[in-house]
Amino acid sequence: MVGFGIVLPMLPLYAQKFGASPEIVTLVAVSYTLAQSIFGPFWGWLSDRIGRKPVLLFTIGGTFCAYFLLAFSSTLWMLFIARFFGGAMAANMSVTQALIADVTTPEERTRAIARLSGAAGLGFVAGPAIGGLLGGSDPANPDFLSPYLAAAAFSITAFVLAVILIRETVSAEQKIRARTMPGLSSWVAVFSNRQTRLVLCLMFCTPFVFAGVEVIIVLWSERVWGWGPHQNGLFYAWMGLCHMVLQWFVVGRLAVRFGERNLITAGAIALGLGVLWLPLATFEVELYLGALLMIFGTSTSASSLSSLLSQYADADSRGRVLGVGQAFGGFGRIGGPALAGVAFAALGVHWPFYVGAMVMVGMAVFSRFIAVRRAADISVGRGPKTGQKP
Repeated sequence: MVGFGIVLPMLPLYAQKFGASPEIVTLVAVSYTLAQSIFGPFWGWLSDRIGRKPVLLFTIGGTFCAYFLLAFSSTLWMLFIARFFGGAMAANMSVTQALIADVTTPEERTRAIARLSGAAGLGFVAGPAIGGLLGGSDPANPDFLSPYLAAAAFSITAFVLAVILIRETVSAEQKIRARTMPGLSSWVAVFSNRQTRLVLCLMFCTPFVFAGVEVIIVLWSERVWGWGPHQNGLFYAWMGLCHMVLQWFVVGRLAVRFGERNLITAGAIALGLGVLWLPLATFEVELYLGALLMIFGTSTSASSLSSLLSQYADADSRGRVLGVGQAFGGFGRIGGPALAGVAFAALGVHWPFYVGAMVMVGMAVFSRFIAVRRAADISVGRGPKTGQKP
């Protein structure tokens, strides 16, 4: 996540260096998330069959190659290839979440997944700051090579740490059962439960809004506030810091006290208010307060939805079920930036934020249809126990 945080504030300006319009800039981001959506279910499925650690090592090593290719891209089409390959390698969050789910009980899973996300947020705090410092404060002539090589170096560090510290959590018996499980029936089971379908649809909404704002905000801040890589790097670092603190110290406690459904509703409302706040701000400090609301919204809803989805999966299919969830989130990260780019160019610089707020209103309403059940009674393809109250 340090490497991802380094690249993110630089990427829109890097694409513009090759003559990309705002619409093409968002498509560069879409190529990354498209690859994540395609490969997320595959890596999750593969990790059920061969184990979590081999898949993580392969994808982390591939991420290093992707950053190296990005650093030496010389044309727009090379940039697209580098980002697509990077997205394919970075589509391992379902594997990571499955690893966490392997060693936690349903009752403690939301807290554990939130802390996993908080650890990623810690990397995202350092990444934009490093990228901003290495890229410089001049938006007309930033240094792109140094930040991207630094991102590659952090990937090598992550690979070494993974080799040393990660232990395998899938037993030999589970691997055998996963290999003998009929492929089509296991995928059908993911969609056979009404609650699973609802959770998957809601997993689309949050990244749809946040990713659209996250990508377009660099172009928006440049035009509205005159920001360059340094200012945007600090802004992204602030969002990463908020994400880390909320996920590590707040979300787990809130989940225990209020439950996942209430957190999802509150998250949708907070994200909607946050994206609406940004275009209405008159002082820079208000942008940081709006970002805090946005991060609270994404932190509470994303961890709660991932926890609920993991509770619908048995141990033999957990990777693929979470992979489907990652795919739905990826589709949101594809559609959000694409729509944000069109709204930015066709309707006005503030319209991506207005559209995002409207989507969150719908998510808040539909989140109330999530049935509240004990986690132990949830599994793929199995409804609530007879007589159990929602």
